[in-house]
Amino acid sequence: MKRKLIAAIGIAGMMVSVAACGGDDGEESGAAGETLKVWVMDGSSPDGWQADLAKEFEAKTNAKVEFEIQKWNGIQQKLTTALSEENPPDVFEIGNTQTPAYAKTGGLADLSDLKSEIGTDWSESLNKSAVYDGKQYAAPWFVVNRVVVYNKKIWADAGIKGTPKTRDEFYNALKTIGEKTDAEPIYLPGQNWYHFVGLVIGEGAELVKKDGDKYVSNLADPKVAAATETYKKFQALSKAPKDKDEATPQQGEIFAKGKTGAIIGMGWEGATAITTNPAIEKDLGYFTIPGATADKPEGVFLGGSNLAVAAGSKKQELAKEFLKIALSDKYEGALAKANGVIPNKEALQSNLQGNAAAEAAAPAAEFGDTTPLIAEWAAVENDPNPIKTYLTAVLKGKTPAEAAKQVEGEFNKRLAQQQ
Repeated sequence: MKRKLIAAIGIAGMMVSVAACGGDDGEESGAAGETLKVWVMDGSSPDGWQADLAKEFEAKTNAKVEFEIQKWNGIQQKLTTALSEENPPDVFEIGNTQTPAYAKTGGLADLSDLKSEIGTDWSESLNKSAVYDGKQYAAPWFVVNRVVVYNKKIWADAGIKGTPKTRDEFYNALKTIGEKTDAEPIYLPGQNWYHFVGLVIGEGAELVKKDGDKYVSNLADPKVAAATETYKKFQALSKAPKDKDEATPQQGEIFAKGKTGAIIGMGWEGATAITTNPAIEKDLGYFTIPGATADKPEGVFLGGSNLAVAAGSKKQELAKEFLKIALSDKYEGALAKANGVIPNKEALQSNLQGNAAAEAAAPAAEFGDTTPLIAEWAAVENDPNPIKTYLTAVLKGKTPAEAAKQVEGEFNKRLAQQQ
């Protein structure tokens, strides 16, 4: 998952510094002179966070840590190559949906003992992606998810007070905006497929199913069709193109013009709107995407990162000592506060207070999930993404069943590709 959003959500907090309070000097004296190599992705962790963690790690172990910043573009091939070499990175950040593929190929160390020691209260929704074939192959670090970014002035002009708590209330509010103002109620392009994934999650459905010993498309499932109909209903209130996604053009830039009631997006897209048009800031607000009932938010896609240890690392125990510090409440809380990301424990969400986008995202994290956590999934997302094709087909007149049939062959072909 690309983390452009991280820097934008937490601009004000990126300078946060965690005061180091390491354990007894020389506690792990056998590691003196060792250097642990850690790969983190661009934008994931503030410089101050890294510096304080490195200081505490050195005080505890007498070893040094060397952070290497990686770019998301091309990282899968780069990491695949590195894990096959004699001296791979000892610890590395890995996208949560990428974790199963690396676990399947044997590139990740088993961290089940670490889970038992420090992860008994990790959020189940975050930890799910770190488990493969019943074993703990990574540790949950953080996630982000979508919220409703809305224009308070437009909503007030439509006479709407407060924010909706159910899906029907949300739809009716948008419909009212269309009836009582000149604004576009919602900008929802036809291929905002990660929001669609959230709707599928909300229906308790899966995008794939097992057929014998292989995975195949599950788009024909009635529950997936129900999610599709919800998407179609809301998209009908939008003038956005049915064959484009939220980045073509950037929907934050559309929202910045002040003529849109709402978008479904990341917190950083609100920041994009402010950067594009600073005057919009006073009218910008966020709320949790409402679900079918008031007691449960809409399902959301949880995009984020895990931390893993290379199976080929010669510093396994030292790597685990690093993770014990990095994943401690102290550093998890500091990262959440700085970057506005959902931490790996629900108890640490208090660190999001004051970050409106993150506060809106947090309630849905418990009910979120990811794309299918199977190694075969990776090829599905390559352009042209068959799920995007499916959505556009429905929005242009096909039934969900017809659209599912249309893309089934390509979907299954990708799921069958060797990993």
